[in-house]
Amino acid sequence: MSKSLRLSEKWFRRGLWLVAIVFAGFLIGLGSTVVGDLPQVENTLTLEDFVDRPAAAQARAAIQAGEKTGQQVRDALEQAQLKLQVAQSDSSAARDTFDQWITTRRATARPEQDPELVTRTRALETLRSREREAQSVVEAQEQKELDTRQGLQRTRTQLADIERAGHDGLERALRKQELRVFGYRLMLTLPLLAIAGWLFMKKRKSAAWPFVWGFIYFALFAFFVELVPYLPSYGGYVRYVVGILITVLVGRQAIVGLNRYLERQKLAEALPDVVRREELDYDVALTRLAKGVCPGCERAVDLTDPANDFCPHCGIGLHDHCGTCATRKSAFVKFCHACGTRAALQRPGEGAPA
Repeated sequence: MSKSLRLSEKWFRRGLWLVAIVFAGFLIGLGSTVVGDLPQVENTLTLEDFVDRPAAAQARAAIQAGEKTGQQVRDALEQAQLKLQVAQSDSSAARDTFDQWITTRRATARPEQDPELVTRTRALETLRSREREAQSVVEAQEQKELDTRQGLQRTRTQLADIERAGHDGLERALRKQELRVFGYRLMLTLPLLAIAGWLFMKKRKSAAWPFVWGFIYFALFAFFVELVPYLPSYGGYVRYVVGILITVLVGRQAIVGLNRYLERQKLAEALPDVVRREELDYDVALTRLAKGVCPGCERAVDLTDPANDFCPHCGIGLHDHCGTCATRKSAFVKFCHACGTRAALQRPGEGAPA
């Protein structure tokens, strides 16, 4: 249609489309903010809302106490191991010294050294006894450390079971909350979509058409971008079912619209030629002619053929002659392009020179 519009009208229309887009952009921004804030109407759910709080608190306290005890046991074990190392070192050094002394004693075989032998033997036994005591302390601390670690593991397992049960409840509650929030979004977007449909059918050609189309774009964006991504999945079944329903509804409307269009075309083609040309919108007729199709039935026709005064498909007049200068011209123009005379309603061929 843009080829048949005046230059200023073209720019005005472009400006109005820009207004429609800007208007839709602001509406989309507002709608996105509202849709994004909808989850805030619901309480924020946490794991603590669904666990057995007394049991969980007792388990956490036991874990904290066990970790503290375990740290103390590990510190004591390190001290005991250090003392054991010292006792083992002293015992080993004393044993080496004793072995060397025994070797010397056998070599000299002096009887006066027998009391010293007893003393040295007793000292070595004392060091061995200390080593055994240190070893016993280390073993006791290792047993405590093992008992503490196993107790902590059992308590952590108990706490994990409690939290697992809470996770199941949390997931169920989150799914219900997700459905409620989706319902809020649905209650917001469906009325917008219904209003947009009504505006498209009733007001898209009104004087306020830029705002009508802006609102339509906003409603479509709100439904397909702001709502559809939040559609519950359930394995994809819901999304596919909803997609099938939308496709069926849109396809059915397209089929109904096509049938209505064909019926209107049949009725229009049955009208007299002059009436049909009167009812055709001027800009629509010129747009169709510029595309090389019949303005009446929209079928392709060779407009450059000088013999084609009528459409061979629907019979509507395509060319006639000016009643003043007899120039062949389009039957849909308002003035003769040769003499500028206003075109009178006449059948093609009328006004031609005798």
